[in-house]
Amino acid sequence: MSAGATARVRRDRISTTEAPWVRNLLIGIALAFVLLFLVLPLAAVFTEALRKGWDAYFSALKEPDAWSAIRLTLITAAIAVPLNLVFGVAAAWCIAKYEFKGKAFLTTLVDLPFSVSPVVAGLVYVLMFGANGWIGPWLAAHDIKIIFAVPGIVLATVFVTFPFIARELIPLMQAQGNDEEQAATVLGASGWQTFWYVTLPNIKWGLLYGVILCNARAMGEFGAVSVVSGHIRGQTNTIPLHVEILYNEYQSVAAFAAASLLALLALVTLVIKSVAEWRAEHERKVLAELPPERPGAVRSPAARGSAV
Repeated sequence: MSAGATARVRRDRISTTEAPWVRNLLIGIALAFVLLFLVLPLAAVFTEALRKGWDAYFSALKEPDAWSAIRLTLITAAIAVPLNLVFGVAAAWCIAKYEFKGKAFLTTLVDLPFSVSPVVAGLVYVLMFGANGWIGPWLAAHDIKIIFAVPGIVLATVFVTFPFIARELIPLMQAQGNDEEQAATVLGASGWQTFWYVTLPNIKWGLLYGVILCNARAMGEFGAVSVVSGHIRGQTNTIPLHVEILYNEYQSVAAFAAASLLALLALVTLVIKSVAEWRAEHERKVLAELPPERPGAVRSPAARGSAV
């Protein structure tokens, strides 16, 4: 029996040590929690959005303000996610592959948006780029608008979302170590070739997972964007801000229609996340079942791909 099969047998034995009523109770609690806090709220969003029929639903989404909010949300995500992708990969590579002074401080900075309220992040940008901020007078003199404009929304979104990709890749790269990169370098590969043919195939599923989470947060961000946007209808309102305005004006059907777009985004995100996790687990199982290699041999990325 292979080592992988032995480990699976041990896991199966451990998972069957509890009494059946304990497992059923835990499963019931988990299902009840999911039903109460996930399924019912999602069902309520779609039910309220379609309360007056499909015509009212599509009419709410066809309004110019709704289209402007959708367009601005997509533009913001299209800018913020690639920027965070570049930063996340670079930060993860630096932290996981090298030892240097200030490494712990850099790791702390990566985690900073997780500990700072998004509203505080928005206020920081107002303090820096607002009319009475540190750089505000210079920006006004050169007719450059950041606060209450698209650049401020993009900056706030980048700030609150940049840890997602880096935090997915750092532990993954640390667990993989530097052996394959060092072997590629010894064999004459350049830095770009090492990254493209060795590192990237090893981190592709973690990278995809981080991009999915980053995109979902970028489209759904409310606090920081609310501070820097100015709530100008048709210009600086993203979908979450548009939902808030409609709900405050008692336009519940229109508000829930716009909210249903974010709910659909959440569902699509969960599906893509599940597929990515399934593919990653499948690759791990295939690699675990491969015969052991000779000591000192390094399996090429092409060999790993052909095995899958």
